[in-house]
Amino acid sequence: MSHILDFEKPIVNLKDKIAELKKITKDSEIDLTDEIAVMEERLADLENDIYGNLKPWERVQMARHPERPTSLDYIAEIFDDFIEFHGDRYYGDDEAIVAGIAYYKDNPVTIVGHQRGKNTKENLQRNFGMPHPEGYRKALRHMKLAEKFRRPIICFIDTKGADPGKESEERGQSEAIARNLLEMAGLTVPIICIVIGEGGSGGALALGVGDRIYMLENSTYSVISPEGAAALLWKDAGQAKRAAETMQITAYDLKKLDVIDGIIPEPKGGAHRDIKQQAIYIDEVLQKALEEMKEFSNEELLEKRWEKYKAIGAYTEKGN
Repeated sequence: MSHILDFEKPIVNLKDKIAELKKITKDSEIDLTDEIAVMEERLADLENDIYGNLKPWERVQMARHPERPTSLDYIAEIFDDFIEFHGDRYYGDDEAIVAGIAYYKDNPVTIVGHQRGKNTKENLQRNFGMPHPEGYRKALRHMKLAEKFRRPIICFIDTKGADPGKESEERGQSEAIARNLLEMAGLTVPIICIVIGEGGSGGALALGVGDRIYMLENSTYSVISPEGAAALLWKDAGQAKRAAETMQITAYDLKKLDVIDGIIPEPKGGAHRDIKQQAIYIDEVLQKALEEMKEFSNEELLEKRWEKYKAIGAYTEKGN
């Protein structure tokens, strides 16, 4: 483990002790096999207890893990012959969003996803995965092409939010996000959206209007970050943990509220522990979802999408 979260420290400490006992057994004539077996059993129980009962703030930390796989990582594992395209044909290219075409099970698909970096240099290059308006326009350009050529659209969502800078606002950030919401709602090809890390505010929603929305087990999806909510509610961003526990931003919360269609499991310890296994879990869900929507006519697809979003939320009517 190169990056250890606070709640993982008991696991790491126990692993270190087991490694130490194994070294003693190897380097000396002392046989500690029984003691090692007991500790390994205790380790399995500890991992099940910690990773099986993560609190909302701990899932936020997992979603933000610096080693968490990105859109390009999953594209490389799941799809064949991916070709990335650049630019929005209005202003320029935005590396916070990747877009292109690939084959999935020998069928052409369009893929769009947020892309953050793996280190400081890459994060600066990709603006920490926070798209500018040209990124959303690039995404929409490829979605419209997908509709023209009858290709399903796969969206990978992983952003803290849209870029909030002055230049982005000057170039029409709000309009670009709103335009994506409008256009995605009416596209006549299947759209599958998967939150693979953080799904932050309108920056995430601009790629999130789909026929099926899934979340990885340790991802989050929210209107605002826990820090932002804490600063607004209690004038103290340091109360982010408290905010995370009240905002209902985890996959389990959102499945219970019927905002998402399903939860994709993660390997024990998070997606970054075994990307190949995580890709298999995503692949299984993708294949099933595309198979279900394959026979829908344009009218059926749009009607089901409309019914899906119309059913989200609840309200009460007060009597006179």
